[in-house]
Amino acid sequence: MDEKNSQLRKGWTTGACATAAAKAAYTALLGGAFPDPVEVTLPGGQRPAFALATTARKDGEARAGVVKDAGDDPDVTHGALVLATVRRGAPGSGVTFCAGEGVGTVTRAGLPIPPGEPAINPVPRKMMREALSDVAAAHGVPCDVVVEIGVENGKALAAKTLNGRLGIVGGLSILGTTGIVVPYSCAAWIHAIHRGVDVARAAGLTHVAASTGSTSERAVQALYGLPEMALIDMGDFVGGTLKYVKLHPVPRVTIAGGMGKMTKLAQGLLDLHSKRGSVDREALAALSRKAGGSAELAANIDSANTAAEAFEHAKAEGIPLGDEVACAAQATALKAIAGKPVTVEVVVFDRLGQLVGRAPFTHAGSPR
Repeated sequence: MDEKNSQLRKGWTTGACATAAAKAAYTALLGGAFPDPVEVTLPGGQRPAFALATTARKDGEARAGVVKDAGDDPDVTHGALVLATVRRGAPGSGVTFCAGEGVGTVTRAGLPIPPGEPAINPVPRKMMREALSDVAAAHGVPCDVVVEIGVENGKALAAKTLNGRLGIVGGLSILGTTGIVVPYSCAAWIHAIHRGVDVARAAGLTHVAASTGSTSERAVQALYGLPEMALIDMGDFVGGTLKYVKLHPVPRVTIAGGMGKMTKLAQGLLDLHSKRGSVDREALAALSRKAGGSAELAANIDSANTAAEAFEHAKAEGIPLGDEVACAAQATALKAIAGKPVTVEVVVFDRLGQLVGRAPFTHAGSPR
């Protein structure tokens, strides 16, 4: 890794920033001063502290804002002001979320949050609930609050994202699964993949699993009981991973990913980033017909909002769409690594880490 890439700064997700702002606002609402900086606990146990950029308090509510620092990642929300306004909720209501200015609302099925809800993803919601519960417990009160999350200029920023296509209207999504933004550096990431393969080979491992994200990585590790050394965080770079394995073979390679990413691989894409291509719903519909699905199912998939929604339609009809996607994705992978002493498997997981598709190990030199 060159010196520049080795020094890339990590940053914080909008979810982490929203959690910090909400915790500070709730602390002030309950009669304390705004904590500045305010410390929050991330899903991985890290405890970063965030400086407050703005604070305000009036009868019945308190508001705090944190400027997002995405590190060296080219994130459209870098420098955006993430705001949280907290008000007391009805007794027994718990934590209720609503979208403020610049945060979108979900209008279509197939996303992690149902239609009608503010576009605040599950992990940021969990982070905020836990942080607010800690504040309530420290003050000896029930955690019944309404939390309004906004992003200054969020609607304009959202125009630079895929939110509109996904049916998220009015602004941005509040995202994050770890609270940390890892800089999207192709050279740095691919270098890390290469080193991961090297370490596995040096340890004499005969099976590695390359995953597109943390959910699929945890799921495939549990599936096989693999050691950490066998896990390759390939992100979107399935092509770069396979190219390196072709030069430095490992006998068994599992490619693991979510429904959308593996559908892109099934389409023949080896770079799975959204900038390189999107899910082809017509091709997904064709795979459903190949699996024995009805014309009605194909039509529903062709008009689906996301790959996840398409898979739900197939599941309702009892069609193993995941297996067809896995087989097509495997064909792409085998083509990339043809002629080498490697067997390749593809496994597809849903957002909860449940196995929804599989193409068993096949030799790279075997006919398809």
